[in-house]
Amino acid sequence: MNLAILCSGQGRQHPDMFALTGDAPEAASLFAHAATLLDGRDARELVRNADDVVLHHNRVGQILCALQALAAASLLHDRLPARRVIAGYSVGEVAAWGVAGLFDPLATLDLVAKRAEAMDAVSPSGDGMLFVRGLAGSAMQQLCESCGAEIAIVNPGDAFILGGSRASLRALGDRARKAGAVRVAEIPVEVASHTSRLAAASPAFRAILERIHGCATPAPGTRLLSGIDAAPVMEIGAGLDKLAAQISHTVHWADCLRACIESGATAMLELGPSRALAEMAAGTWPDIPARSLEDFRTLDGVRDWLRKQA
Repeated sequence: MNLAILCSGQGRQHPDMFALTGDAPEAASLFAHAATLLDGRDARELVRNADDVVLHHNRVGQILCALQALAAASLLHDRLPARRVIAGYSVGEVAAWGVAGLFDPLATLDLVAKRAEAMDAVSPSGDGMLFVRGLAGSAMQQLCESCGAEIAIVNPGDAFILGGSRASLRALGDRARKAGAVRVAEIPVEVASHTSRLAAASPAFRAILERIHGCATPAPGTRLLSGIDAAPVMEIGAGLDKLAAQISHTVHWADCLRACIESGATAMLELGPSRALAEMAAGTWPDIPARSLEDFRTLDGVRDWLRKQA
């Protein structure tokens, strides 16, 4: 089996997101380190007890989502096939570098926190993101230009994540509905990620990445994809340039999924939280088994599914 591992982005945090990973001894050090980044709060208790405002705060959300991906990978490490392609959605791309072995897992959490801080430091107040499905890319681009918003993420099936001020996104949503969009929905994210509104955060994060000592290339058999162009990371310096640029440039997720298939993926597993990435893959390639960790009641169920795919 050639497995595609998909690392989720923020926006779908929920109280049960650590149901399969939270009590595992193998992930204990990750949860302990995350607490040092969350003002001493245990991530497992935080997601169960915090309100939506706290849960979807930019820095908190990014840490929680990266923590889930890293914890899941640590628990499944001995069951993952030798051949794998790894892609991350938004902040999930930083987690993907950790899952691929290019960053130490604890250092990955530190980087996620610093990434969020760099974004918050330059983000205009009142920014956010909007989901729109059902309009062609050219029409979506024209609407963005007319409303002062930008395409942040290109998903399969004429689905887009847009970023900008809340006022511009409200106007865009109204116009998208009138133009025939089949769904328009606000996303619980505080910043206009992957747009030029965060341009100053990219060089700030690149300077932080410059101080990280990672591996020169992914482990043998592992292919790691860059979100802004779906190209494999072949050289770490160029890969880090793209990882930093991703903060303020469009993420081409539809191309990333296509690159997973072109890399020979015969199954896809989303590490969570949520099932969004697995559902996108299944909707586009129904013959390729695509599951999320959240589809399973136990870790043994996940491991059994991986065994069957092999």
